[in-house]
Amino acid sequence: MAIEHDYFGLLETGPDGSIFWSSEVDFGDQRVVVDLTAPDQEDVSAHALDVAASMILALEGIDLQARNAMVSELDDRTSEVTEYILQAQERHGEEITDFLTELTGDVHIDVIQSMQLVSMTILADELGGSDPFAVLEYCLDLDDTDAVLLVNLHSDGSVQSVTSAD
Repeated sequence: MAIEHDYFGLLETGPDGSIFWSSEVDFGDQRVVVDLTAPDQEDVSAHALDVAASMILALEGIDLQARNAMVSELDDRTSEVTEYILQAQERHGEEITDFLTELTGDVHIDVIQSMQLVSMTILADELGGSDPFAVLEYCLDLDDTDAVLLVNLHSDGSVQSVTSAD
């Protein structure tokens, strides 16, 4: 069985009833991997697919909102964002400036602005649920794929939480 959608096209189901779609989308001067997944096609509505497509098309605004959420966590010394930045500074030392695309004089802000959006995963069966509907993955050093921050989004696009991948 399959689901057809204007944006995603024909979404084939696996033998276990799951659906998966993947593509790369242009985002500024880079490409971002976007995956849509659900363990059971029966749990995915046409409305969920419409919301997912809208989020992909609004990726620039969602990215800005996610980065603003990261900045808002800088006041908390125990936040995942602060820990990520401190670990990046420790790992890279003075060479951290090699990864920074913005140099405002505030290394915390510079790291957040310089992080690359690597991927967006949409959990299409979580529309309106308490679990994230979409997860954005950010990293500063593309060669260090273990050091990432994840921004979890509600289906309305608002930020639910920012966590590390640990």
